[in-house]
Amino acid sequence: MGRKHKKSTRPRQTVIDTVVTDRISCLPGHVIDQILSYLPIREAVRTSVLSKIWKNKWYTLPNLVFDKQGVALEGSLVNKSKLVRIVDHVLLLHSGPINMFKFSQYDIIDEFFFTDIDRWILHLIGRCVKELVLEIIDQEEEYYKIPWCLFSCQSLHHLKLQCCWLNPLGVFEGFRNLKSLDLSFVTMAQDAFENMISGCPLLEKLKLAEVDGLTQINIHALNLKIFEVFGEFEGINFDNTFQLVTVIMNLRLNLSPENNQSTLHGRSSNLLDFFNRRPHLQSLVIGSCFLKYLAAGLLPRKLPTPCIGLTYLSLSINFDDLKEISAALCLLKSSPNLKKLEISARIEHHTVPLTPVSVYDWDDTFSKPATPIPVRHVTIHRISGFQPELDFIRFLLLYSLVLEKLIVKPIVNVRPELVPELIRFKRASGDAEVIYQVEDS
Repeated sequence: MGRKHKKSTRPRQTVIDTVVTDRISCLPGHVIDQILSYLPIREAVRTSVLSKIWKNKWYTLPNLVFDKQGVALEGSLVNKSKLVRIVDHVLLLHSGPINMFKFSQYDIIDEFFFTDIDRWILHLIGRCVKELVLEIIDQEEEYYKIPWCLFSCQSLHHLKLQCCWLNPLGVFEGFRNLKSLDLSFVTMAQDAFENMISGCPLLEKLKLAEVDGLTQINIHALNLKIFEVFGEFEGINFDNTFQLVTVIMNLRLNLSPENNQSTLHGRSSNLLDFFNRRPHLQSLVIGSCFLKYLAAGLLPRKLPTPCIGLTYLSLSINFDDLKEISAALCLLKSSPNLKKLEISARIEHHTVPLTPVSVYDWDDTFSKPATPIPVRHVTIHRISGFQPELDFIRFLLLYSLVLEKLIVKPIVNVRPELVPELIRFKRASGDAEVIYQVEDS
C-alpha cells in the first residue's frame, strides 16, 4: 500500500513577467535638462543614441558649454575647424531658451575664428541669451573685437569676457538687465567703460582684471554689492555705491603726485573718501599696494563713521611705511564687529629701511586708551621678525580681548629667536593661542 503524500498548504509561486520601467525618461523635461547639464556637451549629445525617446532630449539644454572638458580637441587647425562645425551643429538643432553659452580655454590661432564667434553671438542675441562667457586664449595677443550687435543684447544677466576689445558706439546706453560683469585682459576706453557701468542699473557684481585703457577707475553703480579689481591704475572713485558688501582690491597703483602727497587739499585723505558712506561693507581685502594709496593724506585715529558691518578684513602692509601702519590701525579701531583678520607683510625693495629715528611711535599708541579689537582669529603671513612687525603683533595681543587664535607664518630662514619673543608677549585674552607655523617653501 503506497504512502500518501500530504498535500502542501504552501501557496504556489507564480512567475510574473516584470517590465523594467525607464524612470528617467518619464521625468519632466526641465528635470532631464538639469541632469544633462551636469554632463559635458559631448556626453549630453551622445545620449541621443540611447533610444528614440532620448534622440532629441539634448535639444533643449539651457546651458551650452564648449571647453576642453566638454569638447576635447588637438591643437591642429583641422580639429579646430571641426570645433566650429560642432558649435554650429549644436546651435542649429537646439530648440528652446539658451540661458548660458560658454566658449572657453581654446587657443585662437587664426582670425577666421573671430568671424565664427561673430555669427554665434548674433545667433545667441536672437535667442535672448542670459549669460555669455567668452574666455579666449590668444597666443598671438590679437584680442577679439566684440561685435557691436552684442551691445544691443538687453537679455543679458551675466557677461564674462577675456582677451577681448570692447568699443561700443556712442549710442550705447548700457545693459539694462545685467547683474554681473567680469572683464579680464580686455581693452576699453575710459569714457566707454564709465558709460557702460552707469548704464547697468541692476549691476550687483563687477570684476576687473588687467583692463587696458583705464587710468582712473570711476564706478557709478547704485546696486553694486561685490567689487573685485586687479591691475595697475592711478586711483579709484566710487559714486553712489552704497550697497557694497564685498570689496577685493589688488592694485598696483601708479600714484599721481596728487594722490601720493602727504596731505590732500590740506585736510582730506583717500582713506576717508574710500570709506565714506559704506555702511553695508562686510568683507574687505586690501592687497598689493592699495593700502599705500589709502594712507595718503591726513589720517584720523578712527573713521568718523565706524564700519559696523565689517567682519572680515585682509591687509597687505609694508611695515617700513609708517603711514601704512597708521592706516591699518585706523581700520582696526573703526571696525567694532571684526571677527577675522589676515595680514600679509609686504616688502618693497625701493623702500628705505627703517632707522631708529623713524620707528613708529608705539609708546604713544599704547599709552592712549584704545578701543578693544573684537577679532577672534588672526593670521599673519610672511613676517621677517623686524621690530615694527613684532610691535604690531604685540598691539593685537594687548587689545584683542576675545582673541582665540593668532597664527604667525614667517618667511623662510627667519631669525630663530622670533618664537621666544612671540611667546613672551602679554595677551588680553586668556584664551588666545599663538601658533607659529612654518609655510612650505
